[in-house]
Amino acid sequence: MIASAGAVYAQAMEALSITSQGGQKHGFQVEVARNDADRAQGLMFRRSMAADHGMLFDFGRVEPVSMWMQNTYLPLDMLFIRQDGTIARVAANTEPLSTRTISSGEPVLAVLELNAGTAARLGIKPGDKVEHPLFRR
Repeated sequence: MIASAGAVYAQAMEALSITSQGGQKHGFQVEVARNDADRAQGLMFRRSMAADHGMLFDFGRVEPVSMWMQNTYLPLDMLFIRQDGTIARVAANTEPLSTRTISSGEPVLAVLELNAGTAARLGIKPGDKVEHPLFRR
């Protein structure tokens, strides 16, 4: 049942890129969680995710947000993103299955979840720029 639940929540992939302050660009394919149900489901119950994939959580307005890892088996990097697309905070290597809240630290518009270690491996850090139509409105 859990395997089929993951398929139910699979969404169309959208292109997203992150440009470092040094100018290096990294491309990803992301699912976008735009409503309460999709944001609540997130990446729960999934056992794997391709290295260049992720999930972008669109909160629809700028506000402080908190995330958690309940029922999420994958360790993740969480990138908290301001309305202008700049990364405000990186919560690296979050703990799978934890109910501990992970705060944005400031008002943000979105959160990008990537496989744990991606931010460190690619040198992604606060101040880098996320490019996606969400940040052009």
